[in-house]
Order: sequence, then structure tokens, then C-alpha cells
Amino acid sequence: MSIRPRGRVLAFDSGIGGLGVVRALREALPQGTKVDYLADNALFPYGEQDDDLLVSRLLTLIGEQIEARRPDLVLIACNTASTLALEPLRARFSVPFVGCVPPVRWAARVSISRVIGILATAATVRRPYLGSLHRAYATDCIMITHGARGLADLAERAFLGEDIPEVLVSRELAALFGQLGGEDIDTVGLGCTHYTFLTQTFARLGPAHVTWLDPAASVARQAATVLEQHCDSHSVRAPREAEEEMILTAPPPEPERLRAAIARMGYGGFTVLERPAPSRAAPQFARLTV
Repeated sequence: MSIRPRGRVLAFDSGIGGLGVVRALREALPQGTKVDYLADNALFPYGEQDDDLLVSRLLTLIGEQIEARRPDLVLIACNTASTLALEPLRARFSVPFVGCVPPVRWAARVSISRVIGILATAATVRRPYLGSLHRAYATDCIMITHGARGLADLAERAFLGEDIPEVLVSRELAALFGQLGGEDIDTVGLGCTHYTFLTQTFARLGPAHVTWLDPAASVARQAATVLEQHCDSHSVRAPREAEEEMILTAPPPEPERLRAAIARMGYGGFTVLERPAPSRAAPQFARLTV
């Protein structure tokens, strides 16, 4: 009797937001599947960066980790990176990719009032991809968006166990629901994976009638399905004995708090990659063990 290979996943985000997807992924994947996590915290938040620089950087950074870790699946657990770089990543590398996009289609299926909200980063809201999702999947809905610059930072602080000033969250929610027609929003899709760690706060501070949609679980299920199909038809690429790792591109400001937080996610520590200052030239990365 043959044993089905469990496979290995490389999950990527600009910060800790993708760990919410990883948490869901661990529930969806067979026991023993390895999940490495790569965070480009040196350039967090991605919404403040130039598009061309990000695409070049993602191709280099993720490409080097594909070569080093030989994953069976790459999960781009970042809306900005997914909307910008999934196509060029798939064109360059043969490994399967699964990405995250704002849950516009899901919101349209759920909404009764036909007025949906999308809470995302400023970068996701201003890029044309969000509008294309609206035109493709929710033309019968009014879509009201808010690009919240500060929520990703608050989510990182919440993940580390800090008490978050609720007035700052309420201010961002008011910017969504306070727009023309915002009182009719009955469904809000979360367009940033970081917001997973603020979902309960949103539900507590937002209007009582609103349904909040966090796509982490559905992305994890899709990743599990793609991984199973890939591993059924290919030999697994990574050695099974290799331990999982969390990899950062810059030292974290509070390393001990981060170690405690990621221990809850199954990671024993983290490794920092040395890197040059960001520029338009494709960066080269080297390991720096911490």
C-alpha cells in the first residue's frame, strides 16, 4: 500500500497577515504537511511601494525560496502581491500557486441589500483589479470601498498580543459606513489578510446587522485541494525531514513577542534574510540565522 505524499507549502505575505491563512491551512491539510512562512517585513506595508519594484522583488525573493525549499505549492497569502504578481510568478515557475483576492464574489452571493462593502488597504482599493472583480462578479451590487492605511499595522499589533485602541478601528469603520449609501451595507468582505486578526473587533464595533467575510478558510481549502491534486500526480519536491521555518527579510522590532506569537502557530522561531536596501534592481538575499 503506497502512502500519499503530504507535500510542502511555502506561504508568503508582506507581514504576519498570511498567518491567518496558515492557521486555516493547518486545519485543511493532512497532518504532517510542512508549511514554511516567508514575510517580506522589510517592505511592509506593501501598499506604500511602487508596483514595478514589488513585482521584481517578488520574482526574486519567492524564486530564491522556491529553489531553496522546493515546495509543492506556493500560497501568496497577500492581496497586494496576488493582484500584482500571480501572473508573472506562474509564468516563470512551474510550481502551483494559490493567491488571495478581495471576496467580492462571495459578498455578492451573501448580500440581501445588494450593497456590499470592501475593507482593504489603500493600495488594493486604488488598483484597477478591484473594479474588475466588481464588473465580473457583482454588477448587480453597489460596492462601497475603503482603503484603510492603519488597520494592517493594528492587526500586526493585535497578533503580538497588544491592546488595540478601539477608537482607531472605529474611525476606519466609520470611513466605510459613513460614505453615501453606507448605511445600506449588509456584507463586508475583508480585502487584506492581516484583517483576520481584527475580525472579532470589527463585528463588535461595526453595525450589528453586517456580515463580515474573512476569506482565509476558503483560500486554505483551495490551497489544500490544489496541493492534493499536485501531490497525487507528482513526486513531492522537498525532503520530509526538513523542519518548517518562518523567514523574515528584516529583524522584527519585538523579537521575543514575535517568537511567543508564532509559537502558537507552530513555529519554533524565525530566520532573517540579509538584504540590500530596496531599489529597482532585483535584490539578492542571503540567510542570516537569528
